[in-house]
Amino acid sequence: MDSKWLPLATAPILGQAPSNTPLTVSEIEALLEGPLEVEFSFRDTRPPSQSIAGLSRGEQEFLLDWIIRVASTHVELGYQIACHGVAALAAMDHHMIEAWALHTMDVYDLSGLRPALQVIDKSAGFAEMQHTRLHGAILEEEERVLTGFLHGLSGRKLKIAASDSTYTDTETLFLPSIQSLFSTREENFLHYKITLALLWAQIRFGTFRALRDIGPTAEGFVPLFHGMETLRLEGCLSRELPGLYRQMVHLKDESDVAVLSSEWQLLSQQLSRPGVSVWEVADMALENLGKLAPCTVSCFQGGLAVESAIACMETRAEREKAHFKVRLQQILDEQAKKQTGEEERDEEKKERFMKKEVEDPSYPEGFRVEILLDDLPVPLPDEMAALASSIIVDFGDIPNDYLEPAGPGEYDPSLLNDDDEEQEDVWSGTYHEEGAFLYQEWDFQRKHYRKNWCAVREKEVVPIHDNFVADTLEKYSGLVRQLRKTFEAMRDEDRLLKRQPHGDGVDIDALVEALADVRQGREMTDRLFTRMHRSERNIAVVFMVDMSGSTKGWINQAERESLVLLCEALETLGDRYAIYGFSSMTRKRCELFHIKHFSEAYDDETRARINGILPQDYTRMGFAIRHLSSLLQETEAKTRMLITLSDGKPDDYDSYRGQYGIEDTRRALVEARQSGIHPYCITIDDEARDYLPHLYGPAAFTVVDDVKSLPLKVSDIYRRLTRA
Repeated sequence: MDSKWLPLATAPILGQAPSNTPLTVSEIEALLEGPLEVEFSFRDTRPPSQSIAGLSRGEQEFLLDWIIRVASTHVELGYQIACHGVAALAAMDHHMIEAWALHTMDVYDLSGLRPALQVIDKSAGFAEMQHTRLHGAILEEEERVLTGFLHGLSGRKLKIAASDSTYTDTETLFLPSIQSLFSTREENFLHYKITLALLWAQIRFGTFRALRDIGPTAEGFVPLFHGMETLRLEGCLSRELPGLYRQMVHLKDESDVAVLSSEWQLLSQQLSRPGVSVWEVADMALENLGKLAPCTVSCFQGGLAVESAIACMETRAEREKAHFKVRLQQILDEQAKKQTGEEERDEEKKERFMKKEVEDPSYPEGFRVEILLDDLPVPLPDEMAALASSIIVDFGDIPNDYLEPAGPGEYDPSLLNDDDEEQEDVWSGTYHEEGAFLYQEWDFQRKHYRKNWCAVREKEVVPIHDNFVADTLEKYSGLVRQLRKTFEAMRDEDRLLKRQPHGDGVDIDALVEALADVRQGREMTDRLFTRMHRSERNIAVVFMVDMSGSTKGWINQAERESLVLLCEALETLGDRYAIYGFSSMTRKRCELFHIKHFSEAYDDETRARINGILPQDYTRMGFAIRHLSSLLQETEAKTRMLITLSDGKPDDYDSYRGQYGIEDTRRALVEARQSGIHPYCITIDDEARDYLPHLYGPAAFTVVDDVKSLPLKVSDIYRRLTRA
């Protein structure tokens, strides 16, 4: 490591003379010279050094450490922290300064240099925001819980996003990043929750459906309608979510929103009654236009984004209509196959779908819609039921023209593309992160994570059907038999349990300790025996296969052959296992290739996907470890293992090489271990002994140069880990 990047506490100038004496201006300039690249940039570090020299030694070390860490991200940011740091220290405590520096680097990662410089320049505003955060609710921290609450409500599955204002476009609910109207975090979280419920109610109880049908309105109509409609929706919430409504009434009393005038109080009584429709609210707003001033009726009201909501509805209606009609056609095709075994059907049967409204007071419309085929109800798949629900939210019903199955070529294929189908094209145009998994990455110089740094997508391996698997099994027929016997023995083996209260043998270690306890006057344990126990295997393992370009040639073939042999052996054990390949091209293009999920059988298709493992690009490892660790954590198993097959150290086209890549990979492995996962690496890199102990630990890797030894090594790992 270059000494200029060493943390301040270990920097030579401080290490040689530990003292409480404040550093001089010259010493500070010397410390900043390297990190701020003074020799090349001609930055004048004397003014900030003079300012820092007036601090105590402890304050100096704290501030200089952060200047160096920020400079590792961008030199200019480090210089500006140096220039503004002393003033910031006067306004913020150390914890807040850390948050300020980290926020600056996060903004730089996300938006670039200029916005990050603005964060530094507006340190006073940041301090104020941090004080607000102390008692406020933060959307980023609460989003998971709020999303769960939102998905528990009926209707369309909605998303949450941060925004400067509160509104919905009928697919996403936009909320401020911090909610701090009330004095406690709990109350502000509740503020989020109630606001979400009201935005959901706008969609579910037809607010935008009415506005779309009414069309353009006179000036002043929308704000007046919004206030009245909020009162109606609050009445709806009082009946749909009475517990939440009681909390809303309590918070309204606590808020500083002005008490409603007598006219609006009278409207509140009228509009909150059961049975009042959105159309009646619209009529009432038209009647009072110019006579009654608009009013903000509560602190949860938010905004009414009519234009964006209607535009979103129109786009969605076209897409959902195409999907619905195509799905009806698929139902007809499946019906025809069952009845005649023929895919083609009679054109006269196109009109066989009908709908039936079944009275059901639990729905806002007062009924639910059943789809009939030849007068018999059709059990809709979950996806189509959700589609029908979304259509009803927008139209209050399923329009009759939706019930005609789609004909061949009737719709633009782009309307029918699912997210998975778009993944093939996602990297080809301008980069975007929509639909990708975002993972953080450890920056060892920053000594902190880069948030949402890696965009990760799962892709499909193109299966290759040829004689590769059969040839491999024939080539290693003797080894396959040996492996099966080894793994069968592992399946049936007994485990020796020690320190048991009853058993067939004496546990010598426990007995010696017990006698020592007696001599020292302590009570003797009764757990002095050993016994054999045949335990059920409860293991889940993921194989993480390096698909970087460097595996091209015999290494790629060795990986594929090893996986075939391993799968043949693992099938005898019955353990759950999954296989994924990984490759990358910078942090923006991190790819995991599906070869076998846990739930999939080892069948011909899986074998063909193993055969389809081909070299791709680079070897960014942190994202793959984090993503596959999350999959393992979702799997119920006593023992979880992540086994990496690789041919080299972490490396990528951007800065992910050298110590940066190694430290991020190490951090990802630490995270995996902390979550109870056992990582292990099997590599074909002759130089791996130089860095793998640092990454995996001295006992969690194996270097092999012969494909025949690879499956045997894995059997050893199994035996050791399952006995742990």
